[in-house]
Amino acid sequence: MDNIIDISGLSKEYSGKKVVDGLNLSVEQGELFGFLGPNGAGKTTTIRILTTLTKPTSGTVLINGIDAAKDPGKVKEVFGVVQQHLSLNRDLTIGENLELHARLHHIEAAERKKRIADLLDYVELSDHRDYLIDDVSGGMKRRAMIARALLHRPKLLFLDEPTVGLDAQTRRRVWDLIRRMNREGATVFLTTHYIEEAEALCQRVGVLHHGKLIAIGSPLELRQTLGLVAVELQGDGNGTTYRYFPDRAQASKFIQDLPSSERVIMRASNLEDVFIELTGQKVTGD
Repeated sequence: MDNIIDISGLSKEYSGKKVVDGLNLSVEQGELFGFLGPNGAGKTTTIRILTTLTKPTSGTVLINGIDAAKDPGKVKEVFGVVQQHLSLNRDLTIGENLELHARLHHIEAAERKKRIADLLDYVELSDHRDYLIDDVSGGMKRRAMIARALLHRPKLLFLDEPTVGLDAQTRRRVWDLIRRMNREGATVFLTTHYIEEAEALCQRVGVLHHGKLIAIGSPLELRQTLGLVAVELQGDGNGTTYRYFPDRAQASKFIQDLPSSERVIMRASNLEDVFIELTGQKVTGD
């Protein structure tokens, strides 16, 4: 399958500090790919470079075969973007926000009307079309931003922390929408610091730390490199020690050989375990 994103030697420096450091990455057409890492890892800077908002210090980015730095106008026809922070016009209704964006993309009136109606139905906001942005919930704002990003029918959708600040129920509703978009053919590139989000959504995950890609693979592949079963040894005053094993049988054998006084929890490993073992740092937001 062809790659829709090809990143080679990408770096970005601010005041001599590398925020993105020699990134090499390819994303296939139709893939749901995730960048996992804490705030400050370089995820948002990477998204800004990929979406032509920031120029790289060095390296190249090809989007659908187009050089993002050399032909930003043409590249913008390929992708849609949902930023981490609210970027809707608060003085307009949901419908008016979509109307404005469609006009900026020079979509003809009849087609514009149809697309807006279809997309409002798609994100389940038809009944809230005439609501001002400040009068709807955070989840509705996020879905309105997704609808806006889809107006020009992009092949690629960038989602920067798409569920930050949402409650658990609303987050899962947005997850369902992301899965649906991907099933219907859109390539999705998302950044997140939510472990469960990456595990629930992404076919492949890249782990970013201090601007470097330190691991990449499916959630299962990354867990297998560490061990699918985690054993937590809860010591008195010394914190918790973690051991990892390929399967429950080996983990159980290890536990059986421990002193009976040892407090132990056995569970499935997760991507946070992988990240902490690689970096010594937890994946957390602000």
